Amino acid sequence: MLPVRDRVLRARYGPCVLRIGLTGGIGSGKSTVAALLAARGALVVDSDAIAREVVEPGTPGLAAVVDAFGPQVLTAGGALDRAALASIVFGDPQARARLDGIVHPLVRARAQELVAAAPPDAVVVQDVPLLVETGQAGRFDLVLVVETDLQTRLARLVRRGLSEDDARARIAAQATDEQRRAVADVVLDNSGAPEALAGQVEDFWTERVAPVVGERG
Repeated sequence: MLPVRDRVLRARYGPCVLRIGLTGGIGSGKSTVAALLAARGALVVDSDAIAREVVEPGTPGLAAVVDAFGPQVLTAGGALDRAALASIVFGDPQARARLDGIVHPLVRARAQELVAAAPPDAVVVQDVPLLVETGQAGRFDLVLVVETDLQTRLARLVRRGLSEDDARARIAAQATDEQRRAVADVVLDNSGAPEALAGQVEDFWTERVAPVVGERG
């Protein structure tokens, strides 16, 4: 018989063989790790992609955002103007909390739909940037945290088009490395070469994923 925690998780989120919560600060390299896990056969559920989906034109999510922040958060074509919205919510905790209250429940509901639809033999990886901030660690069999030193993260964000001040503000708005480590089962260090990260992912799969798949599959 499955352990009680496994039975509860399967009843709530679906029968997949293993649920992994992947998180890390902005610019840490979560997407790279997700791609490496997908290459090994994992089904990746990307919270950032879902967050974009739930506020596409014509969705209730976008309508709620406009109700909360006004038509200035729309482009001329009726899509969400992310830069305009960011200028409102970053640096304003109340505005950020209002936005999170709209978007996060929609993202969680859609993610749960995708996980529930996964094949019973699937290893599901949920890429959740705000896993710690939203208290979701208990939803997963394993929590995998990606860490990168601050200067590397800043350089990556500047290359994406942010100013250094904006990059620092976005990093500061998220959980700290210490807070993420507190819920982590495994921490990957992405401060080195890509090959080093790939090796860590391979070790994680071999040591923590493959034995569980073999046992539960």
